[in-house]
Amino acid sequence: MNLKLEKRSGNACELCKSDEQISVYTVPPLGYADNEIVICKDCSAQIERDQQMNSDYWGFLSETIWSEVPAVQIVAWRMLSRLKNESWAADNLDMMYLDQDMLAWAQASSDHQAAADLAVHRDSNGNILKNGDSVVLTKSLDIKGSSLNAKMGTVVKNIRVVEGNTAQIEGKIDGQLIVILTKYLRKQG
Repeated sequence: MNLKLEKRSGNACELCKSDEQISVYTVPPLGYADNEIVICKDCSAQIERDQQMNSDYWGFLSETIWSEVPAVQIVAWRMLSRLKNESWAADNLDMMYLDQDMLAWAQASSDHQAAADLAVHRDSNGNILKNGDSVVLTKSLDIKGSSLNAKMGTVVKNIRVVEGNTAQIEGKIDGQLIVILTKYLRKQG
């Protein structure tokens, strides 16, 4: 962490003020000046969509929106936008002011879209699936065009999500690349 960030943040998350497990977060997209902020592991997990969004957690945003740091304001605006169905978040968005350049930066990535607005691959338990994940079959499946039968409990490693179809992933079973429906999978680990 550079000295400027360390001094500005006071070695605490610039969003929630936690001083545990902090790191530098680069606010996307690249190309904007002063686009780094200090955030904690809990904020990071929800910003990066590695964890289910918890609206109760983000109550501190009503104070964060008044930050003098543009990158902090951008992240606050994006998180409030994701939570816009919550009345408190909508109220804070209405109070918040971003000039044209800041608003363009805030809208320059899909970070502000609610999870329901984004095409996300989910397993049978609702966990988000990403390229490279390992999954377990929750049902025995007959593979079309093959005599292969994939047994329940089979582990499929290093999956690839099918772009444009959130109900399907690709993975290899017995060396054969197949398409598997996400409703028959459980994320491993």
